[in-house]
Amino acid sequence: MSTWLQFLAMGLVWGASFLFMKVALGGVSFGQVAWSRVVLGALALGVIVAVTRPRVPGVDGAAGPVLPREPIVWVHFLVVSFTTCVIPYLCFAWAEQYVSSSLASIYNATTPIMTALMATLVFRVERLGLSRWVGVGVGILGVVVVIGPWQYHALTGSLAGQLACLVATACYGFTFGYQRKFLSHRPIAPATFAFLSIGVSAVVMLALTPWLAIGPIELDWAVGLSLVALGVLGTGLAYIWNINVLRAWGPTGTSTVTYVTPVVGVALGVLLLGERFSWHEPLGALLVLVGILLAPGRLRLGRRRSVE
Repeated sequence: MSTWLQFLAMGLVWGASFLFMKVALGGVSFGQVAWSRVVLGALALGVIVAVTRPRVPGVDGAAGPVLPREPIVWVHFLVVSFTTCVIPYLCFAWAEQYVSSSLASIYNATTPIMTALMATLVFRVERLGLSRWVGVGVGILGVVVVIGPWQYHALTGSLAGQLACLVATACYGFTFGYQRKFLSHRPIAPATFAFLSIGVSAVVMLALTPWLAIGPIELDWAVGLSLVALGVLGTGLAYIWNINVLRAWGPTGTSTVTYVTPVVGVALGVLLLGERFSWHEPLGALLVLVGILLAPGRLRLGRRRSVE
């Protein structure tokens, strides 16, 4: 499977995940949605790791262990599990009870802005120039426009749903900064890294089963397929595709999948669920996109011409 196909598949699956969540909520609770996608994703990645047994060379050149042996590494992955899956998946699933899948996918596109803030202000693993700070500011303005605080109905449950989406993307931003500071330099194979992130999250979800997964269930083919797609594809295979694209294109090229997911999410929400927008939502989304282009340094303000 070529890199381009994996990139497009990743964008399609992650963009469609907001539709899958909305459909799944028709038969199960938001906790069951999050629980199912993490556990199914961990099972899918576990099978892949068990079959391929990926390893990276050690200091002496010999193949290292499949799983890390240092206890501190497992502690780091426990922290990552909460901010990669447990909290954001619960937040997005809960939020989609009150906001459209299209709007949730737009908020998901604020992840690069959250990442820039976390990496700079919290973990200090990056430095932002003027263009990037302007991008963060424009992105925050875009979020405010999407929320539309001047509308009275935004101060009810809809506002809570939108804030839950922002909590989720803040967790994603925290994860990227935390991984870069504490885990990225460690010799862990990419597939193993993905499995540990999702697998430890699944252990946490299983421990929370009495509070999250116990309750009435109304399964039909649409709900069942949506849960399987969320888990096996969105939380399983898509992470493998992400790693392969990352190794081929690097972080900058890979992160452009952020531009694909909201397009897919909005298109599916409008076409299949009949969702509608107010005027301020696409305007705010456009501002968020400009912020995303500026915050990671893809666009620069006042760029000088090179002297030849």
